[in-house]
Amino acid sequence: MTLKGLLFNAKLLYRIANYCSKSSSAIMATSNPSVSEPVAEKPWHAAYPAPKTTAAVITRESLLSWMLGGKVAGKDFVLVDLRRTDFEGGTIRGSINLPAQSLYSTIPSLYALLSTAAIRNVIWYCGSSRGRGNRAAGWFADYIKEQNNTEMESRTLEGGIKGWATGGDEYVRMMDEYDAAVWK
Repeated sequence: MTLKGLLFNAKLLYRIANYCSKSSSAIMATSNPSVSEPVAEKPWHAAYPAPKTTAAVITRESLLSWMLGGKVAGKDFVLVDLRRTDFEGGTIRGSINLPAQSLYSTIPSLYALLSTAAIRNVIWYCGSSRGRGNRAAGWFADYIKEQNNTEMESRTLEGGIKGWATGGDEYVRMMDEYDAAVWK
């Protein structure tokens, strides 16, 4: 299967997970209309185990060096933008968007797609890569370990998209849909 086919499958998985997430939210919101007291909402990630592994970190300088040196996102490595409602201001060229809130249950399928395509490095980022980025990279690193895969690595992009977008012109040139107003 080609990487293009694998990415199509990954996008399909995302759409299905997103649909299921919206459907279950609508059901939960209407399942008990008699409750009038507000309930403290838990963070989305509280439903999942904490990662056991701290994923490796890649600096923006190293990633830019890869890209300028001829490595191609989607072929030589995969970039995953985990933003959902805060997906604005652009994204790093070649990234796929898989919001963190629907990621955990799709990790086995995503791993199967990426390992079939012989992807060796998966780089995760969100706004700052201090929350969703670290968490997703850790979950994926845990899964890689469980599969006894010593060739694939899960990494967090240090500084996230904010660090990338504010890093200077050389970084901005490597973004799609860049909107300078968002980063001021």
